[in-house]
Amino acid sequence: MTPDEPLWDWAVHAYGSVGVEDACLHLQDAAGQNAPLLLWAAWAARSGRDPDADTLEAACDVARAWQEAAVAPLREIRRRLKGRNPDLDDADREAVRLQVKAVELEAERRLLAALERLSPPAAGPPRPVLEALIAVARRWSPMTPRSGLIQLAERLPA
Repeated sequence: MTPDEPLWDWAVHAYGSVGVEDACLHLQDAAGQNAPLLLWAAWAARSGRDPDADTLEAACDVARAWQEAAVAPLREIRRRLKGRNPDLDDADREAVRLQVKAVELEAERRLLAALERLSPPAAGPPRPVLEALIAVARRWSPMTPRSGLIQLAERLPA
């Protein structure tokens, strides 16, 4: 990874790495974490960025706004459309589900773009990813899902 690699590009690559999607979804669904925010923290650490407390707080505010306004409602609709419904044509239901999924992904892409704009410039060597994940997870919620964060940190590409 280079310090100037865009967050979206890195996140897409990282999310596609073995076990990262499962780790992110577990942290999201079981621990109430925000997967794009965690990926941002890992990217920042890997690229030598060191967000201060104010930046971490602002990042959580942006992530909460996107989560509440767009990502969570879209995710709920997408998940509701996943199951079969005898009153809905399967092809039509799936077509709408895929459109909702695309909009959900676009909302997450815009969230990551907003987080990247908040990021300080790369100013040093890479930092430990686990430390960055723990720092942002603590700002996000009162409970820090340490074992899930360790699992995510171990699965992220170097």
